[in-house]
Amino acid sequence: MDFVYLVHHTYEVDLNEEPKLIGIYSTREKAEQVIEMYKKKIGFRDYLDGFYIISYEVDRNHWQEGFLTIDYKS
Repeated sequence: MDFVYLVHHTYEVDLNEEPKLIGIYSTREKAEQVIEMYKKKIGFRDYLDGFYIISYEVDRNHWQEGFLTIDYKS
């Protein structure tokens, strides 16, 4: 099985989540190195707990079902 590693950063502003996809990497080690680099950048350094890595198996469906749309206007 082959995996890729997605690096995300998320923080909240006025109860709104601000997600950022930093990148997709071939190894967990590369993903961790990128996080260390971004921890020094403006903005990111103020929200150090916002980084996380998600591993995804390549050539696999990750969404298995259909979906519903909810009308929030009603």
